[in-house]
Amino acid sequence: MTTPQPAFRNRREFLKSIQYGIGATAATTMMLEDNTLGSNMDTRPGILKTPHHPAKAKRVIQIVLTGGFSQVDSFDYKPELATLHGKTLNEGLGREEQPDVFFGKVGRLRQPDFNFAQHGESGLWISDLFPHLCTVADELTIINSMYAETSNHTPATFQENSGFRLNGFPVVGSWASYGLGSETRDLPSYVVFPDTRSLPAGGSINWTNGFLPAQHQGVVMRSSGIPIDDLAIPNGISTSQEFATRSLLNKLNENLNARQGPDNNLTARIKSYELAARMQRVVPEITDLGRESQATHDLYGVGDPAANDFARSCLLTRRLLEHGVRFVQLFAGGAFQSPRVNWDGHEDCKKNHQREAGRIDQPVAGLIKDLKQRGMLDDTIILFTSEFGRTPFAESAADAVGPGRDHNQNGFSIWVAGGAFRGGMKYGSTDPVGYAAIEDRVHWNDFHATILYALGIDHKRLTYYHNGIQRRLTNVSGSVINQILS
Repeated sequence: MTTPQPAFRNRREFLKSIQYGIGATAATTMMLEDNTLGSNMDTRPGILKTPHHPAKAKRVIQIVLTGGFSQVDSFDYKPELATLHGKTLNEGLGREEQPDVFFGKVGRLRQPDFNFAQHGESGLWISDLFPHLCTVADELTIINSMYAETSNHTPATFQENSGFRLNGFPVVGSWASYGLGSETRDLPSYVVFPDTRSLPAGGSINWTNGFLPAQHQGVVMRSSGIPIDDLAIPNGISTSQEFATRSLLNKLNENLNARQGPDNNLTARIKSYELAARMQRVVPEITDLGRESQATHDLYGVGDPAANDFARSCLLTRRLLEHGVRFVQLFAGGAFQSPRVNWDGHEDCKKNHQREAGRIDQPVAGLIKDLKQRGMLDDTIILFTSEFGRTPFAESAADAVGPGRDHNQNGFSIWVAGGAFRGGMKYGSTDPVGYAAIEDRVHWNDFHATILYALGIDHKRLTYYHNGIQRRLTNVSGSVINQILS
């Protein structure tokens, strides 16, 4: 009787028979997921096995307007400014006020640079700075009473994203990834599209995982060219070299784990290689916008010289959500260089905002319309945020009305959209000239608590132990804004 011979003498031969390099990793990982090889892998999508309460939404898009866009020129209608044009802030408020401005140049009150009108059945006041967004007014929940703790761009942006003015704390996208994970194992749970012109101030700190496990950091993707760095084997590296490198790396990792026990960062790195193998199969398909109809391209503004970059990012965002990505962040604005490539309208606010709005207005409105017609807006949250606003008075000498506006942390506007929110409403208000939030004031901790709540997460219960403290996104404060939830 002939003794059956094994198909392969050893594991190396088995892996060679599939394919060298990262293809072997992909095949092995997929078989582990299917229990073909047997596995005790943790397959939970996130740290929460089930939400804390019924979720109103399951995914998030955050559009970050870097530089501070002007609330009095966009979503906070102040008709008094037209009649008070050229007056002092104190004359406009009818009381003594010591303006807290970044550059200390408190000029005269200035009327809005754009005309306001009511839109939709809700009659929301929106300026003609955003003519396309005006057409989806009934989907927007505008918060006119935001305030921040600093008017310095970089720490204010950190607080906008992480709740803290210091860097190194996990951002909201990382917390969502940590809590809920991704709906697919083929893509990261958190993807970031930086502005194509420049990274924001602080760079990757704006999508950092902080002290959370490393797999929860945002993965940068591009809307044109190579979508993700280092995903493919570099030119000049043979498959046998790639295989040998991976084999050596795996052996070193095994030895390290055997000596000192599993390490979160090392485990996350290993998982990132496994994820990269799976992404090689799906990313080319997702980033092929030729699969979309011309009508869809036109809806987003793909091909428009001004809007093309952001339009492609928005369309890719929808495709990523369809494939199970949990959180997508799009930056509209880059670093503070010259010429400015963000919303920092010190010299000429009108000219600055017209340029920046022209890049994003149609793509964002198109994204909302596309999600709605596909039935995806009901369980998707869209955030439209900026680190702070701008002053209702000019940034100029005390007796002048110049064209620029300074930073303003005291009162500004953002909006949210999606099935988790009531839509067609505004919440909170600023004083008569739009300088400071006075009614239903909203801090970033309140905002973050509300977003987590809509995802089924109690912000007080989603924590991570770090340096002796149970850390959370909202630090030690924050209240859910129930009035804006559907």
